[in-house]
Amino acid sequence: MVNVIFDEHLQKIMAKIKDQEVQKSVKNKIKKIIENPEIGKSIRNVRKGTREVYVGSFRLSYAYYKDKDTGEFLDSYHKDEQ
Repeated sequence: MVNVIFDEHLQKIMAKIKDQEVQKSVKNKIKKIIENPEIGKSIRNVRKGTREVYVGSFRLSYAYYKDKDTGEFLDSYHKDEQ
């Protein structure tokens, strides 16, 4: 099983989300990532080593460290804010 780390920045963003459906979708996507950490799209250039998945109109950014079997959830942002 993958060890999970939640970045403080992501925790603050999640606390600001008022829509219960969006929160539920994010939590379900996090569960899927924990089961299979390589499902996200691999990101290149400046954010090399991170992955992203879509959650509605948001993107959830995370890093998976295969050698440590650890996933670190970094950020969530609206797709228009990229």
